[in-house]
Amino acid sequence: MLRVFLAQLFLFLLPFLGYGLFLWLSAHRKQADMWTKGPLAWLTLAGLSLVIAGMVIMATVGRSDVEKSYRPSEIRDGVFVPGRFE
Repeated sequence: MLRVFLAQLFLFLLPFLGYGLFLWLSAHRKQADMWTKGPLAWLTLAGLSLVIAGMVIMATVGRSDVEKSYRPSEIRDGVFVPGRFE
């Protein structure tokens, strides 16, 4: 669960990191002024859009087959049989 939270947090902060990198690489000397007058609302919307897209992708790609039941690992006739879904 922590991995999912950190992935979503990274997706939200990605536009802000990109904008900060842009300001750092450009020749702007008033960087603090650019953050206050900059497109913070647009960066927030872009971050939220990335979070929503990430949630949709994680929900569709990471979907497991819920109809299958899990068979735990066991030792059958002296041979280890790993756990599996059936």
